[in-house]
Amino acid sequence: MTSLPLLERNHAVVQFKSRSLPDRLPGVFLEFVLPALLAAAAALVMAWVALRTPAFSDYEVEAEPPLRALQRLDFDQFFGSLPAYGGSLVMRSPFAFAPQAWGGGALALYRSMAFPCVLAGVVLGVTMWRRALAAGTRLRGCAIALLLCAANPLSLRALEIGHPEEILGGVLCVAAALAAGARRPALAGVLLGLAVANKPWAVIAVAPVILMLPFGRWRAAVFAGGVAGLFLLPLMLAGGAGAAQVHATAMSSGGVIFQPWQVWWYLGDHGNVVVGLYGAKPGFRTPPGGIGELARPLVVLVPIAICVALGRGFRDRPWHDGLLLLAVALLLRCLLDPWNVVYYEVPFLLALVAWEIHARPGLLPSVSVGATLACWVSLGELPAMVSPDLSAAIFLGWSVSFVLMALRHLHTSRTVRHPETGHAPGTAGGHGTGRDGESSYLAGRTISTPMERPRTVAGDVSRTS
Repeated sequence: MTSLPLLERNHAVVQFKSRSLPDRLPGVFLEFVLPALLAAAAALVMAWVALRTPAFSDYEVEAEPPLRALQRLDFDQFFGSLPAYGGSLVMRSPFAFAPQAWGGGALALYRSMAFPCVLAGVVLGVTMWRRALAAGTRLRGCAIALLLCAANPLSLRALEIGHPEEILGGVLCVAAALAAGARRPALAGVLLGLAVANKPWAVIAVAPVILMLPFGRWRAAVFAGGVAGLFLLPLMLAGGAGAAQVHATAMSSGGVIFQPWQVWWYLGDHGNVVVGLYGAKPGFRTPPGGIGELARPLVVLVPIAICVALGRGFRDRPWHDGLLLLAVALLLRCLLDPWNVVYYEVPFLLALVAWEIHARPGLLPSVSVGATLACWVSLGELPAMVSPDLSAAIFLGWSVSFVLMALRHLHTSRTVRHPETGHAPGTAGGHGTGRDGESSYLAGRTISTPMERPRTVAGDVSRTS
């Protein structure tokens, strides 16, 4: 006669074999080791493809001269020749000395300065993996979210052109929004300040992130201003002549930059030949007078106006609506800036991935995949195949549609009450919760979805039978 303990052991074995792969893997390996290895491998491949040479890149013209001066400890020339995004070089300046340890040259300097930016994408990718896993997303969806953050094709293009700081800025903006969602105003302010110091365009993320905070908004603003000033004040005192030199080069090589992928394109004129750095640009338009003076302020003012319009009652919305608002603000930057190029969309995509992971728990991040493909095709592939006018129309078609649909969602979004507590997600008592029956990763280590029983996703490898 079979003993009862033996029956229990056999029953346990049958249950163990019937479980899915996430249930069979140890918690620490599934949450940390596996995503870290996957993100690092993907980022390494991306860096190997993109960082082969700094020649003919913006980095060679704008960033390499001040970094060479920094290696010689010539601080006057370093601060005096910094480009407009000089704060990013100041933040990453310790990495400029790393190649000297092994006698590396220009290529080693280029790669060492890109390393913290690529690493930031890896960290965000692992974070999105963990949060997607906690929300009940299958490993395939977790992997897609991770790869979109750590090694997407637009980030690769940013490295090729010589602007890895765009990746770092996007990660810092998203991290600030996540900190605001966790009700940590001081941390959100510090991350915002670092984002603005990294590149000035990040100021457009201030309003969405501040709006996400249920309290401590002034504290976050003070921290953001203090941290940004800490890095930018030396640049202001030194004058930053590098940005003016780059602008003068662009002007002498074909006039004001006016790309097809922005809302002002069809206001331009076909009457003159447009000449770029590498010769004539067939089909390009010359910009209308004063477009730069009009467009650049609107890049900042339009997101602020949207935040003001949505501000009343925003605390009663799910907290992750702030991530969608951030994504809209970052895409509006691309639409309103006459200089828009392919890597400008990187921060928008990172914010979109973060929103989708929290707003559509358990589902594949299909919206983020579609947006990535739309960006890459319309800005990376189509320009070589179709006319600039058609390329502009395709880009405006999907991007304007996205902005309108997102704003409609934000305008019509209604508070979803938690079925047990009665609190609204994003409010006191319910801040940080997801949709019905789902606890966010920040709220605890046990999650449940309407379609499955609760399961523990922390380092504890034991599972309920």
